[in-house]
Amino acid sequence: MSSDLTPPAVREIADGYAFTGPALELGAVLLDGTAYPDARVRIPLGVLNRHGLVAGATGTGKTKTLQLIAEQLSGQGVPVFLADVKGDVSGVAAPGAPGERTAARAAEVGQQWAPQGCPAEFYALGGQGSGIPIRATVTSFGPLLLAKVLDLNETQESSLSLVFHYADGKGLELYDLKDLTAVIAFLASPEGKEELRTIGGLSAATAGVILRALTVLENEGAGAFFGEPEFDTAELLRTTAEGKGVVSVLELPGVQDRPRLFSTFLMWLLADLYQELPEVGDLDKPELVFFFDEAHLLFKGASKAFLEAITQTVRLIRSKGVGIFFVTQTPRDVPSDVLAQLGNRVQHALRAFTPDDAKALKATVSTFPRSSYDLGEVLTSLGTGEAVVTVLSEKGAPTPVAATRLRAPQSLMGPIEATALRAAVDASPLTARYRDAVDRESAYEKLAARAPRPEAAPTGPEPADRPAPSPPRREEPKGAGGLLGSLLSNPTVKSFARSAGKQLGQEISRSLFGTSKRRR
Repeated sequence: MSSDLTPPAVREIADGYAFTGPALELGAVLLDGTAYPDARVRIPLGVLNRHGLVAGATGTGKTKTLQLIAEQLSGQGVPVFLADVKGDVSGVAAPGAPGERTAARAAEVGQQWAPQGCPAEFYALGGQGSGIPIRATVTSFGPLLLAKVLDLNETQESSLSLVFHYADGKGLELYDLKDLTAVIAFLASPEGKEELRTIGGLSAATAGVILRALTVLENEGAGAFFGEPEFDTAELLRTTAEGKGVVSVLELPGVQDRPRLFSTFLMWLLADLYQELPEVGDLDKPELVFFFDEAHLLFKGASKAFLEAITQTVRLIRSKGVGIFFVTQTPRDVPSDVLAQLGNRVQHALRAFTPDDAKALKATVSTFPRSSYDLGEVLTSLGTGEAVVTVLSEKGAPTPVAATRLRAPQSLMGPIEATALRAAVDASPLTARYRDAVDRESAYEKLAARAPRPEAAPTGPEPADRPAPSPPRREEPKGAGGLLGSLLSNPTVKSFARSAGKQLGQEISRSLFGTSKRRR
């Protein structure tokens, strides 16, 4: 409760954050440069699946805000996912370092600060980094997400969807990029064109564009992201024996030159989580809170279908108990349809050095509820570690706008030592499960084994790279002619899905992203 010395305006704001249930502590109300430690700014634990936005100019403290929220969620038993784009979030696993600045901040906001780290797992896309490799199969990634990575236009995206639909229907597993390349090359061949005759076609020009884009992606080293063993997103939902939520840190500095890939890969994680989790409605605390850093990269250059898929995913995944926080420099980076679904806001300082900056500032101010603050002035005068906050109350109504001096994270504000990170990865039980890539028989091998071969020369040694002879082919059932008729009669192909549940999940994911052709 606020003391009698607290200004009435501050008391009124603080009353809007006096929740009865469990809540995360963000900081203290700030007025005219003074923080009032008795006027606490908080966010109810139960509304974190209503999503949120953390925004602000570079250097204003967004990363520390993520860390502050993440460590409190972990302490409340909620797993957290953090994308570590700049390489400075790994410190969440280690106790913070005491110092004068930390002690001063704690005193200003009424925080009982003590150094404390969180249980954490460290991941890296495709093993490009120190963490546990995260991979996805091409088929589960889906054509809409892959089209975003390849920068395809809508016509090319539609053709890619047709390729996926064909491969799904014919039992041609798309595990890695060479599988997809093989299927596209086949469908562009005379035999493949005949296979597609009843459901559409794939022009040679479009096939060429997609194949060239795949080659570029492969040459950039992104092929390592696609394949097996595929990461099970249920790993992100773990808690410790003591009941603390595990913080999953995805290391991304090594892929900053491929922003479209890593932002789309994060979207795949969300889609996969949606397909795997049951409907739970509103819970006392979320199943997972997912922080989507550098969110503008996800939306930049996105097709209309892709944006619609993101909007739908954000809307639907709330009922699965998952909260998403988009982290970016300005709310204008997030499409309005997505922004409208973000109930919790932490807005750090904005700059207004140019006409575009001033326009962005005005647009940001217009998105906040009415308040007694001159938000245009406040947002340009906030210091590092200060922000304007409004969240949803326990009843789902917006809380008063509160300029806030934020608390200091209790974990290390910076990266942990490389040796400590490597030791944590080596000690993880997940390392043995995901470390080594696996290349099983899939579309590439199946199509290669059945490709027409020239007759052997009458004399001379056999070429060293000549494929081994194929086993005798079974007689095809009536009506199952063509290259893939034999595939459909093959017991191995009939058991294409690794499990019924996983296959169902893929269909749901395809439906979410607008590309499913199957009907149940």
